[in-house]
Amino acid sequence: MRNLLGWGMSFLGCLASPVSCVAGQPPVRAVRTEHPPTIDGVIGAEEWAGAARLENFVQFEPHKGQPARQKTVGYFTYNDTHIYIAVYAYDDRPDQILGRHNQRDGQIRLPQAPRDPVAFPDDAIIVFLDTFRDRRTCYFFAVNPLGTQTDGTVQDDGRIYDVTWDTSWQVATRKVEDGWTAEFAIPLRSLRFRRGNDRTWGFNLLRARRSTLETSVWNGPIENIFRVSQFGEIRGLNLEGGGARPYTFIPFALSQYEQGRTLRGQVGLDARYAFRPETIAQLTINPDFATIEGDEEFVNLTRFEARLIEKRPFFLETNQKFQQRIQTFYSRRIADIDVGGRLISKFGPWDTTLLVAESRLPSGTTGETGLERANYTIGRVERQYLKSSALGFMVANRSFDGRNEGSIGMDTAAFFTRHWGLTGQLVRSHGLYGKGNWAWFLRPSYDSSTGHFHFRYSQVGDRFGDNINSIGYIKDDDRRELDCDFSKTLWFKDGRIQRVILESKNNLYFSQQNMVVRGYHNIVSVRTDLRNRWSGSALFRNEYRLFEKGFHNPQAEFQLAYNTREYQSWAVGYQTGKSFDSDLKAVNAYIRRKLSAETAVEYQLSRVWLKPDPTQQATLINIFRVRHNFTRDLFIRAFFQTNSVIDRKNTEAVFVWRYRPPFGSVQFAYQRGRAALNERSQQGNTYFVKMAYEF
Repeated sequence: MRNLLGWGMSFLGCLASPVSCVAGQPPVRAVRTEHPPTIDGVIGAEEWAGAARLENFVQFEPHKGQPARQKTVGYFTYNDTHIYIAVYAYDDRPDQILGRHNQRDGQIRLPQAPRDPVAFPDDAIIVFLDTFRDRRTCYFFAVNPLGTQTDGTVQDDGRIYDVTWDTSWQVATRKVEDGWTAEFAIPLRSLRFRRGNDRTWGFNLLRARRSTLETSVWNGPIENIFRVSQFGEIRGLNLEGGGARPYTFIPFALSQYEQGRTLRGQVGLDARYAFRPETIAQLTINPDFATIEGDEEFVNLTRFEARLIEKRPFFLETNQKFQQRIQTFYSRRIADIDVGGRLISKFGPWDTTLLVAESRLPSGTTGETGLERANYTIGRVERQYLKSSALGFMVANRSFDGRNEGSIGMDTAAFFTRHWGLTGQLVRSHGLYGKGNWAWFLRPSYDSSTGHFHFRYSQVGDRFGDNINSIGYIKDDDRRELDCDFSKTLWFKDGRIQRVILESKNNLYFSQQNMVVRGYHNIVSVRTDLRNRWSGSALFRNEYRLFEKGFHNPQAEFQLAYNTREYQSWAVGYQTGKSFDSDLKAVNAYIRRKLSAETAVEYQLSRVWLKPDPTQQATLINIFRVRHNFTRDLFIRAFFQTNSVIDRKNTEAVFVWRYRPPFGSVQFAYQRGRAALNERSQQGNTYFVKMAYEF
């Protein structure tokens, strides 16, 4: 541990200078209201009189830093229980205001990486609140012209973001003759913040105008819409009250019947208690994961373990805290939970997260003592430095049958200027093996709104994955690895081409034992977006992998798409090349359509041909989704998928009434053919009824 601390302090000593401030809007003084506005979408002059006024928005894209082409005006006020925000989005073409999505958390398509573009299928307004003014973390609340809500959180100054976080808040929108309006009421009890008088919060407003692909912000220019360190400031907040009641309880009851089996039932509880606005404890007892949509089928053409997406709420709300490159905690390792708890706290520059759980192991897994349960402990402490940088310490451990497996480590995300940063991580694993149990990397990078470059060097011991993979995810160990990526986005003011994205990804890794080259890849790609909504891309991959012998896997991919920044879109792709001595050809396609204002359908197809096909991976996968909204909180959704190689047909449907959104709900669900990824299913017709209540 002393070595880890010494390494961390030397890391801090070599850092040069803090992030420089961005020239933008001057700080705004918060004005308290004694008469809260009515949240109805009508921005009345009297009810918003005296509120802080926010205007002079600038473009984030396509022309960063230039004045926004349409006027936007915001208003900010507060009282003991709520933050109130109003936005008037003027538009000289109100007939082009686009609002189609009516599914909560569905109208903003976030990028897969911070440097990728954010897609707004609809016009949108987003409120960002950095409630600790730590220049690293924030909440965001978004709405489209239909009043459809999305909320989420941001970590590490925009490096990590998450839309799975949910809370209760109110918003109302209205279309007017010269644009559209939105009024927000955000309860203070939904937020973590520091009590006291004359507090300062980081703050920004964003407006997306779909018809011109323009995104503008109140405080700018910024390099990334989630770059918290470049937000403006709201000063003078008197927050002695700390919001309303400190507790929330959400009990639920579930009944389940599978054809040919007996009726089963279960009850559970989710509880939340805020000791202070900055310290929150959460408890879950016997949580229900049965009605969450199953994993999508896909073909894994690598020889590494597939990494699956987490969909369970208990883990989603804290997973963003554990998203380091060397993934020492992978929540999909934990199966059904009997009991679990979380503690999230912030004191000054220190940020603490603790997660504990007891889980039943998969059927048939027992230890020497006959145990069928394991205990998991994951803890993380972060110390902020240089304004928006952080040094983190993390431990992850699984205790089972008298044996502990996991890791202890540290990491940093440092930002020296608006563009230059450094990430690094050092981890020691523990378990069966005492040698080859270290891993580390360093990664300097450059990021702007239109470009990215990084160089990374990593080392992973030859027994590191064996120790850690009972709780983490290491797809391959025994590596000395070099990695270098470059991307550049070019915007064009005139002509048919609107945007071109160029990327190059390069990787090379050796064995730690004998420095034999175990693999490399060189990937170059180009994507072109036209003003008429058509887009096309091409990707070329030169890949080598060493297993029982060396395999050269050159591949090419092409895609043609239409209207991909909106929900109503389609794309078709073709892939050809080699895959481990087999000739590879693949076709992928999807289409999304709105059949009406309330009904949306999606279809995905993946067809893979391999010749020869010794491991039977050639397959046809179909995935179909449909959703019908009676209201934003009363809807039905269905999911159907097939996989020809395992003759699997999986059907799932759920009817949801959120009578106290987002947590108080009644659900009726149906499932058939559900199983783990790429496995045959024995599940027959299964019916669920679930009721949850928040108080």
